[in-house]
Amino acid sequence: MQDRILYDNPLIERYASREMCAHFGPQKKFSTWRRLWVALAEAESEMGLPVTQEQVDELKAHVDDIDFDAAAQYEKKLRHDVMAHVHTYGDVCPKARAVIHLGATSCFVTDNGDCILYREALRMVRDRLVVVIDRLAKFAEQYRSLPCLGLTHLQPAQPTTVGKRATLWTYDLAQDLEDLEYRIDHIRTLGNKGTTGTQASFLKLFDGDHQKVRELERRVCQKIGFDKPYAVTGQTYPRKLDAQILDILSRIAQSAHKFGTDMRILANKKELEEPFEKNQIGSSAMAYKRNPMRCERVCSLARFVISLQSSPAMTIATQWMERTLDDSANRRLTLPQAFLAIDAILIIMQNVVENIVVYPKVVEKNLRAELPFMATENILMAAVEAGGDRQDLHERIRQHSVAAANVVKIEGGENDLIERLRNDPAFAKVNVDAELLPEKFVGRAPEQVLEFIEEIVDPIRKRYPNVAVADADLRV
Repeated sequence: MQDRILYDNPLIERYASREMCAHFGPQKKFSTWRRLWVALAEAESEMGLPVTQEQVDELKAHVDDIDFDAAAQYEKKLRHDVMAHVHTYGDVCPKARAVIHLGATSCFVTDNGDCILYREALRMVRDRLVVVIDRLAKFAEQYRSLPCLGLTHLQPAQPTTVGKRATLWTYDLAQDLEDLEYRIDHIRTLGNKGTTGTQASFLKLFDGDHQKVRELERRVCQKIGFDKPYAVTGQTYPRKLDAQILDILSRIAQSAHKFGTDMRILANKKELEEPFEKNQIGSSAMAYKRNPMRCERVCSLARFVISLQSSPAMTIATQWMERTLDDSANRRLTLPQAFLAIDAILIIMQNVVENIVVYPKVVEKNLRAELPFMATENILMAAVEAGGDRQDLHERIRQHSVAAANVVKIEGGENDLIERLRNDPAFAKVNVDAELLPEKFVGRAPEQVLEFIEEIVDPIRKRYPNVAVADADLRV
């Protein structure tokens, strides 16, 4: 039974998927280390070093059966995690024990292992991101022609459409995907670099033959799924990579926060809502509440990821000479938790986007409350075309607008600007009602949605035709 006295990481217990949690779990991590030791031993055997095929086969047979209790005991004794696992592996591979880790330093498994895990995790994030982009684009297309009140400075502005607004959220994520794809394609691995990056130990193993050292590294990289290693390093892969990874995860978080905030504002205006389940309770005190808890969670987790961005930046700035170990504890926290949080964010976003509730009548009501002010320019032009004096008409509209605003703001009444204009003889020849059709004010918004989907989203769909992730059900 799980110990309920100790702190539980909420990212694991409440938010992230089991797949992402397992990806950064001990089994995956240390099995990856063992696969690296296999790759090294196999390449060394191929290159003529004293490693037999029997030893390689023994190592391969015990990649996943890890005795974690034994490893913990070794680490307590040795105070060295890599050597603890070398000994644990050697206990079940007695024939290969003498050649495990031959010529390598700890970073051979820790850093190459991290490169493997981070690249796979980025691909997992990519797949979830693609799904969210697809779902948002479908929502945008569905509501591409529904006029709504546009807001700049969070104040009423020229109308747009619900679908066009959704393309703004989608485009942020599409640009994040582009950056993410670049990062996935450009991750290298440490390779076999040795204690200070000079490959001195491997050069000794090959009696000074530089070409054999290079060929060994090429083979190891190929066996672990990389075309080539970083060109030059100290003991570790360049910690610049960590900053690059957190940068792209932070950008996704920034886009998610924008989406979550907009949805919360629109929920306040009662235009759009995130899903609200049949038995869901919005407030323990106020039974009528429908709090946007999903989007609030998106924003909360997003702020966490954004805040993590500074840690790898400071780490790369303070890596002394060929390396220092003050990065280790920090990296164990920041990188996995950033991935877990982004995974959770995208799960929640998919859950929300697939079930957004739109209230067209409220959208129309809110737009029409402000539309009279926005229609005044069109009404002015129509009155001028009917023979009126532009300056006189402008002043009349200004005075009527001030009076109508006072009714709304001071008296708490309804906007009566249109009624005032109808009753003004100067606008008698203008069909005022015809100038109030919301469709007249959204410009090319509906067309922009379709163009955006064709030019931006459809190519993404074509690149990832088979991407499928589990249902985005929330655990809490």
